Amino acid sequence: MFAAKPKYTRIMLKLSGEALMGDGEYGISTETLNRMADDVLEVQKLGVEVCMVVGGGNIFRGVSGAAKGMERATADYMGMLATIMNALGLQSVFESKGLQTRVQSAIPMSAVCEPYIRRRAMRHMEKGRIVIFAAGTGNPFFTTDTAAALRAVEMQCDAIFKGTQVDGVYTADPKKDPTAKRFDKVGYLEVLAKDLKVMDASAISLARENNIPIVVCSISKAGNLAKVVKGQGVFTVVQD
Repeated sequence: MFAAKPKYTRIMLKLSGEALMGDGEYGISTETLNRMADDVLEVQKLGVEVCMVVGGGNIFRGVSGAAKGMERATADYMGMLATIMNALGLQSVFESKGLQTRVQSAIPMSAVCEPYIRRRAMRHMEKGRIVIFAAGTGNPFFTTDTAAALRAVEMQCDAIFKGTQVDGVYTADPKKDPTAKRFDKVGYLEVLAKDLKVMDASAISLARENNIPIVVCSISKAGNLAKVVKGQGVFTVVQD
C-alpha cells in the first residue's frame, strides 16, 4: 500500500509564540520545540518545502505593552525582537535533529541571522532548508499573521498552515462553548464577516487576493501536521 502523497509542495507554517510555551506560562519549552522539529522533519521527508513565521507572545506582546502605556511602535519593535529569539531557539533544536535551517530577519541583525532577502530564501528552500522568517514584516502595527501571509505570497507557497491548539475553525471558542461547531471549509469573506479569529483581517485579505488557502489544524499532537499536509485528519480550509 502506497503512502498518501502530500497535497502541497511548499507551505508556510505559522506558529504563535504561545505555542512554544508547552505547559508553561512563559518562555520556551524545549520539549515542545523537539516535538515540532520532529513534525517538520516528517513533513520534509514527504518532499514538502517548508518556511515558517513564529510569533513572540510567549516573551512579549506589542499590543499588551501598548495597553500598559508604552508607545505602540516601540512595543511592536520589542515584540519583533522576541520573534527573533523564538526563531533562533527553533533553529537550534531543528539543526540538532539534522534539519538545515536558516533564520532571516526583517530587521537586519547580521551577527545572529541573515537579513531577509527573498531570492536567497527561495534558494534555501529549493535546497531543502527550513527558512524561519523573524521580526514580522519589520514594521510596527503589523502582526506576525500578516507577516506569514506576506512571506507566503513572496515565497509562492501553496498554502498557509496555521498551527493552533484546536483542530480547525469553530463558530466560537470550543474550550469555552461546548456547542461550538467546526467548519470543514469556510470562505475568506465569511471569516471576516463573522470575525472567526483565524488570522487578522490584513492576513486574510492578502491570502484571498492571492488565492492561497489557509489550513487551520492542531499542532498539539505529534505527527498531526504530516497527516494534514497529506489531506488526512481533522482540519479546516479557508478558501473561496
